[in-house]
Amino acid sequence: MTWHHVADTADLAGCEVIGREAGGRRIALYRLDDGYFATSDLCTHGNALLSGGAVVEGYIECPAHFGLFAIRTGKAGGAPVTRDLQTFPVRVAEGRIEVEIEG
Repeated sequence: MTWHHVADTADLAGCEVIGREAGGRRIALYRLDDGYFATSDLCTHGNALLSGGAVVEGYIECPAHFGLFAIRTGKAGGAPVTRDLQTFPVRVAEGRIEVEIEG
């Protein structure tokens, strides 16, 4: 597992989700009241980028299918999404946000 610098905390000022690439993967990075979180950026139901969706009460809403995923756990919130998202460990130090990715 390798830690990748994906953003600075300032990059998420004024927004709740951004898309980034780390370790050859598309990552959605979130800023919630209790910290920063990272999931796969690709909806498990289709090829929509979740970083283009809306954060709603701790869930990310797919912009194409309106399915919901729990940001903290990646758990699918029900139809049309049924497969959970992959989540990634996040750490923040001195304003740098890093995500741990395999490989």
